[in-house]
Amino acid sequence: MGIEKGSAFLLKVGDGATPPAFATVAGLRTTQLSVNGEAVVVTSKDSGGWRELLSGAGVRHVSVAGAGVFTGSAAEARLRGHALAGTIDTYRLSFEGGETMTGRFLVTRLDYAGDFNGERSYTVALESSGTVVSA
Repeated sequence: MGIEKGSAFLLKVGDGATPPAFATVAGLRTTQLSVNGEAVVVTSKDSGGWRELLSGAGVRHVSVAGAGVFTGSAAEARLRGHALAGTIDTYRLSFEGGETMTGRFLVTRLDYAGDFNGERSYTVALESSGTVVSA
């Protein structure tokens, strides 16, 4: 995989249809993705003093965060609606090389900020619920 532009790392929200059509959450200037896995330790006296982990066990989840400038787009409104209602929807992360990660996420945090002489900005955090598929 070659070097890719950060500006091409996009967060998209589904429209609720099956299959979903995705709209880019506008105004994001930074996007961050974390893939996390819980380790299950199976170390025993037979491990020779070395920790052993069980492959394929534990809970895995994906965390997404972003920050940007409020634009009032329909995708931002949909994201805000999910944050207020506590509902889970399908989101997609897309990368410059064409790869995607798609799954159902809960908006766990949505913050707005604004200065008297600047733009209105926001930060968002999402946590996966169920399988996240990489394609």
